Amino acid sequence: MKIKKIIKKVFLLCIILYVSITFINQQKSLNAYNNEQTVLKEKIAKQEEYKKSLLATKENISSPEYIEQLAREKLDMYLPNERVYIDISQ
Repeated sequence: MKIKKIIKKVFLLCIILYVSITFINQQKSLNAYNNEQTVLKEKIAKQEEYKKSLLATKENISSPEYIEQLAREKLDMYLPNERVYIDISQ
């Protein structure tokens, strides 16, 4: 009779230990998934901002101001009789 009680207690202890370990492991997994979700949300937000900037560029791409700015920055082209000062100290 005492042996049955001891076996029941050991069995109950094993079940409690198993449930505890399972719960801890699941909590670790949930934390990892939450961290990954946060990182992915940040990436999505950055990509949304990039998309907005691309759409703004798309709208302005045929405007004369944008073409002039692009010619100045990328191609080093300037208007006739325009004076360009270059800072050689850099």
